[in-house]
Amino acid sequence: MPLDPEAKAMLDAMSAAPAVDLFSVPHTVIREAFGSMPGGPGPVLEMAKVEARDVDGPQGKVPIRIYTPAGGAERKPGIVFFHGGGFVLCSLDTHDATCRQLAKGTDSVVVSVDYRLAPEAKFPAAPEDCYAATQWTALNARELGIDVGRIAVAGDSAGGNLAAVVSLMCRDRGGHLPIHQLLIYPVTDASLETESYRVNGEGYFLSKDMMRWFWHHYLESDADAANPLASPLRAASLAGLPPATVVTAEYDPLRDEGREYAKRLAAAGVPTQYTNYDGVFHGFFAMTEQLPRARQAVDDACAALRKAFGA
Repeated sequence: MPLDPEAKAMLDAMSAAPAVDLFSVPHTVIREAFGSMPGGPGPVLEMAKVEARDVDGPQGKVPIRIYTPAGGAERKPGIVFFHGGGFVLCSLDTHDATCRQLAKGTDSVVVSVDYRLAPEAKFPAAPEDCYAATQWTALNARELGIDVGRIAVAGDSAGGNLAAVVSLMCRDRGGHLPIHQLLIYPVTDASLETESYRVNGEGYFLSKDMMRWFWHHYLESDADAANPLASPLRAASLAGLPPATVVTAEYDPLRDEGREYAKRLAAAGVPTQYTNYDGVFHGFFAMTEQLPRARQAVDDACAALRKAFGA
């Protein structure tokens, strides 16, 4: 279907900015500029408590932010959340509103992970940090007010990749296995060769050139692209993984790899709910103040998580 009118207006505003050759600009400049893109962070929902902590990671401390909503059960479900940004951009702050919405919408404690970014820390730094934070959450569930039997992982874009990869790591390493994985327009393969890259690779916020730039900074070598912890779509088997909710957007170059990952999960016997949201582009999930489709997607994701948690 055509772009939603609200989505088109946002893309028009973004396209008014001067074009930039990403490979000619320091990544630190892009990080700073990225936070000023149109769209805003969304509503700041009140929480009973928001706490900053550090957890032990493989190469030092990993900062986390813990969101606890008011009321509800004494022991709440838990969501370990990994932000997007191509493994290079974004932070706890850029995804603060999304974490609050998930916490309130599911009556869950959300643990948002500030994993190491590339190129300062290349693959596999991010998945190792995220795995460590997930295991820490399970080990410290009682202190956090979390029901250890009801912990999910979630993330958008690169964070969706990390949620999928952490699920693989938990299965293969015998770690605490999440009860569910929420994958919001996830990066699942480094090939950049799908039909959705061909038709959506330019003009819809996230571009093929941007993804090429992200992978260039993230991977230590071209050989890493085939590693399932970088490209989970290339895992030999997806059997035994947690049930999944997979979200994609019609005008997103990542649409087809997200859909293919959902198909492979289902084929492997993993209960999987897949939804492609028409008329919107990559990043829409965070734009609840601007896009009705985003508000619907957040509501749908929260409903899927509540069902997974038995609520």
